[in-house]
Amino acid sequence: MATRTPSPAPRIRPTDRISYADLYGRWEKGHWSATAIDFSQDRVDWQERFTPYEREAALFNYALFFWGEDAVADTLSPYIDAAPLEEQKYFLTTQQVDEARHAVFFTRFMHEALDVGRGDVRSGLDEIRPLLSWGFNQVFDRLDRMADELRADRSVPQLCRAVTLYHLIVEATMAQPGQHMITSYLAEREVLPGFRAGMERVAADELRHIAFGVKLLADLTPGNDEARAAVAELLREVSPWLGSVFQPPGWDEGYLTTFGWSYDRIGVESVSSLETKLRSAGLAMETLPGPEVQPLDLSPLERTRLAQTLARGNITGPGLHPPATDPDTMAAFFDVIRRAVSPDHGLDAPTTIEWDFIDAPAWHLRIDGPTREVVAGHAPHADLRLRVAYRDWVDVVGRRTDARRLLLTRRMRPSGSLRLLARLPRIFPG
Repeated sequence: MATRTPSPAPRIRPTDRISYADLYGRWEKGHWSATAIDFSQDRVDWQERFTPYEREAALFNYALFFWGEDAVADTLSPYIDAAPLEEQKYFLTTQQVDEARHAVFFTRFMHEALDVGRGDVRSGLDEIRPLLSWGFNQVFDRLDRMADELRADRSVPQLCRAVTLYHLIVEATMAQPGQHMITSYLAEREVLPGFRAGMERVAADELRHIAFGVKLLADLTPGNDEARAAVAELLREVSPWLGSVFQPPGWDEGYLTTFGWSYDRIGVESVSSLETKLRSAGLAMETLPGPEVQPLDLSPLERTRLAQTLARGNITGPGLHPPATDPDTMAAFFDVIRRAVSPDHGLDAPTTIEWDFIDAPAWHLRIDGPTREVVAGHAPHADLRLRVAYRDWVDVVGRRTDARRLLLTRRMRPSGSLRLLARLPRIFPG
């Protein structure tokens, strides 16, 4: 009699070990009161144990959290409506309660210990609004738009896109490393006891929220190519903003180093956190469709420094200043262009595209099947040559302007293969 080989046991995913009911139960066990915390010693510590510069630096970091907690509380309702299961809706309802409690906690701390605002949420937010960084504003403006999009479209791909932004970018990539920084130096210095206790509770709540987001993505994306593509598209959209989230005025790294941190350290934590959460959700970056989400051949530190180079060189950012033209910055910029080429570019022969800048040195890109190479200088032969201002092309890549607009206004003048020009949206689908 032939023996039958038993089927391999199904692979156990990290998210299979938790349920939505379990996450709800953790919420019931983790209750705390934002109105019961005493900030009287915090007020003394703020005035007597922080130098004026430390107060300036700390206020910048605290402002990001204060604004963020209010914003996430305001934008969560459409997530509840879009969740497919009642158990998911129930948990998201508890999360909205958490976010409101966090906003109350920050409102009280900022007013009672730091004299920010008049004790109501709006006056506190109005006072800290000028402190918010460009990268931070970009992410939270996108969160506002995402809420509107999710109200109009409750599909699984749209929900996955929204959860990636809320739970994996805002909470896991931005908030979690920032919380770690703040709680670590408060504990080391033994200052602001009320704020420290509250932040530890906020961090515990956020861990639960992130676990929910990871589980939801793990449950909704297997076998759903459209949902996986939505996650990848969202990550490619927001990644250029993340290097500027913790950017204080004038790129003064002292805002971090005065508390024992650095751009490198918080950047590595952010990059590593996102990569870990995606992998736990079954969405490892290397498996996502389309152009790469992040340069995975670089270490988290190298990715962090690349993001800093682009931000400091005005490649990413609001576009208020001319982009740097030094060799290192331009090399970093064209590395981004190289990586943005779609694996499905559709080119059946080696192809060269040259950017003949009117205000910076020329660069060119060679595409030969899966191989892509960027080189400084003019190409011996270019299939397509784009005569354009460097600043204008930086704005195209940064989505601050449209290449079609440059063509219509003759600020970009192509020569060579017009067929190749028409195919650029397929080559660079982002």
